[in-house]
Amino acid sequence: MRTTIDFLLHDWLQVQQLTQRERFADHSRQTFAQVLDTCERIARDKYAPFNRLVDTQEPHFDGEKVILPQATKEAWDAYAASGMLSAAQDYGIGGMQLPYTVEAAANAFFAKASVSIGAGMLSVGNANLLMAHGTPLQQQAFALHEFSGRFSGTMCLSEPQAGSSLSDVATRALPDGDDHASDPLGPRYRLRGNKMWISAGEHELTENIIHLVLAKIPGPDGQTVPGVKGISLFIVPKKLVNEQGELTGERNDVSLAGLNHKCGWRGTTNTLLNFGEGRFPVRAGQGGGGLDGQGAGAIGYRVGAPGEGLRCMFHMMNEARIGVGMAAAMLGMAGYEASLAYARQRPQGRSIGPAGKNPTQAQVPIIEHADVKRMLLAQKAYCEGALALELYCARLVDELHTGTDASREESRLLLEVLTPIAKSWPSEWCLEANSLAIQVHGGYGYTRDFPVEQYWRDNRLNMIHEGTHGIQALDLLSRKVTMEGGAGLKLLALRVNHTIERAGQVPGLAVHANQLAAALQQLGAATKAAWATGVAEEALANATPYLQAFGHVVLAWVWLDVALCASTDTPQHLGLRSAQRYFFEYELPKIGPWLQVVSTRNDACRTMHEDWF
Repeated sequence: MRTTIDFLLHDWLQVQQLTQRERFADHSRQTFAQVLDTCERIARDKYAPFNRLVDTQEPHFDGEKVILPQATKEAWDAYAASGMLSAAQDYGIGGMQLPYTVEAAANAFFAKASVSIGAGMLSVGNANLLMAHGTPLQQQAFALHEFSGRFSGTMCLSEPQAGSSLSDVATRALPDGDDHASDPLGPRYRLRGNKMWISAGEHELTENIIHLVLAKIPGPDGQTVPGVKGISLFIVPKKLVNEQGELTGERNDVSLAGLNHKCGWRGTTNTLLNFGEGRFPVRAGQGGGGLDGQGAGAIGYRVGAPGEGLRCMFHMMNEARIGVGMAAAMLGMAGYEASLAYARQRPQGRSIGPAGKNPTQAQVPIIEHADVKRMLLAQKAYCEGALALELYCARLVDELHTGTDASREESRLLLEVLTPIAKSWPSEWCLEANSLAIQVHGGYGYTRDFPVEQYWRDNRLNMIHEGTHGIQALDLLSRKVTMEGGAGLKLLALRVNHTIERAGQVPGLAVHANQLAAALQQLGAATKAAWATGVAEEALANATPYLQAFGHVVLAWVWLDVALCASTDTPQHLGLRSAQRYFFEYELPKIGPWLQVVSTRNDACRTMHEDWF
């Protein structure tokens, strides 16, 4: 995997060019390599050996605290000590001022070694949100301690009765006394409600857990504003702190209601949390008043303006979606490497042809069979293509933060369009890669004697969390491709056409350039046809096939662009070009049936009656 990452970073994305910018001037290819070396070593030593352990020894609650294997604590401590939690931050707060592209590549090693143990995605996303939308004191008391690894963070969106429908959030927040607005840490509220599916919501890995909670503030009539416009965002620490982030010794009224027992990702706690149920009542002196006038409720400090909670939270959600895509890609990569190693050493059968009919001939490794090569090529095309997509999006983030005004605007538009793909495509197709890895192993793949069944179970989550597949599809077709007059889609088409023009001049790639041009035209026509009547129900009924086709066109573009850089006859470059060829000849043709139902606004699903099932 390391050689692939190095190729994508340096030969394809030219990441060393970022060192010409003031923010990254102290860095070089050598410092980037040192970061990758460190993370690869920690992942190899502290994560990979314990991946099966954390899968079999699930977290459990002893009535007072959540118990995790000691290996999880040691892995977290090693990750925090590496400085990766603050890798992209300013020197002034202990950061490395590392490009996000390199940070994302370095974190890939941890996702591959044990996504279940986890690294810093949620804590860093939580802290980054506060750096963007919090007050200076909120940043000092909470975010900086998350970057150091002393605190960890969560995002608390979903509720048992609402799921992904955030407009139905029922958690309420009331001002905590007449002086609530004067608290140095931000306007102080008391929260009551329940949140579900909260990853890392309770543990003993860090001194404190900082929850970012979506809740609604009732108006003078006691009613909340319907829909997402009434949602506000609050910092709700597990343990109360002062302005410097020092623990006051008092527990906030946040309690664990239960642990979810999952198909995969078993090393990470997934929790149901109760806010303000009274198990840890906060003394009245912390604000008085509060809900029911009795000081009841968990203390929370508002981030941003009232009603701006979802806008603020999207800062973390979009960052997490790229992280989810990377995790999916790396789980696929882990399965690919395992099945490749197995295929090289597993003898079975003989070659097809006259010589193979002789039963006295030695068996051949299964990698010599064409169908096994097909399954391995598919995995390579899915996983290395997904890795390239995630690193491309990470490179756009660097451009968004440090580029020229024009390049920043282009990066913003491209990220809007590509984020649903960056989250959804790897989560679907790298899961398919894991399925193929099991198939390569045959019956052994279905046992716990080999790791590929765990990789599949772990990867199955990625189509669900941080916005399900269907939600990403609705977001793409209803908003992302139509926003600002379709500016993002038009810009993406320009980028794709630029690659097509370059590839059209290269023998061996010209035919695929023409194939991609036709696919891009087909996608554009389907986009227009979907909205031809202007009826949202008709346009969006087939949003998921649209998402699948859109993703395949994007990945075909990524692969063609990568192939342009893989121009030598080294085994690595020949392998990359073979994966690109496979994708164009086996995968890209799949978009036809997907786009057919989109273009015709097929109503088979929309008009199906409940009682017909």
